[in-house]
Amino acid sequence: MKKIILPFLFIIIFLAGCFVSSTDSGVVGANRKQLFLVSSETMNQSANLAYTKVLQSARQSNVLNIDPILTKRVQEIGRRLILEVGAFRKDALKWDWQVNVINSNTLNAWCMPGGKIAVYSGLINNLSLTDAQIAAVMGHEIAHALREHSREQASTDQLKNIGIFAVSTAAGLGDTATGLINLATQYTISLPFSRSHETEADHIGTELMARAGYDPQEAVVVWEKMSKKSGGAVPEILSTHPSNESRIKDLKEIAKKVEPLYLAAKKS
Repeated sequence: MKKIILPFLFIIIFLAGCFVSSTDSGVVGANRKQLFLVSSETMNQSANLAYTKVLQSARQSNVLNIDPILTKRVQEIGRRLILEVGAFRKDALKWDWQVNVINSNTLNAWCMPGGKIAVYSGLINNLSLTDAQIAAVMGHEIAHALREHSREQASTDQLKNIGIFAVSTAAGLGDTATGLINLATQYTISLPFSRSHETEADHIGTELMARAGYDPQEAVVVWEKMSKKSGGAVPEILSTHPSNESRIKDLKEIAKKVEPLYLAAKKS
């Protein structure tokens, strides 16, 4: 009996040490404990390679930052948001943040681990997004990176030995550039985040935009626009998000909670 119990005790003790919160709470209380088995170094290295590949492909197709006015606009919004990430994690202020715009009708945006951001022009142009509404979307995607949701999902799959981990060990992923690229691509772009992750990103993103001086009430408006524009179909960026009704109700409450931050930012 002892021979059977001891290995399980070791596993429990080991896993207990892997549960941490990747961020400080902020006003919205983002302090849920998370399971991390995949290292941040592996995820960041993967993101760097994958992001470089995305940019190279976009550049070759002549769709990378082809509108200088839109690019400057998005990068300035990103700059203001990034200045506020220290409210959740100080180390993120030193990340190698990059913000690029890809010319595509896709209603999407994402932020890879370590602060590698891509915003698709279709998201802005098709929805006629204001600066505050762009900030809501970018804040949401930045929140995924701050909370390391990609790394958390990869860790869960590693524990279950599913997805990319069913065909390659964690150590093996680090041995080839292809394996590393697939890791970040799969867990940032290809696979949807869980609903709990999306809700966390809503909360943190809304606080970030408020701290940056953007009206948090616009976070509600931008998601209403997305739902209306899709005509009942679910855009990629909303594929696993909470229902419209519950999301709007939740965002209204969060916007009210962080409004003092917005008002303070306007005065400064």
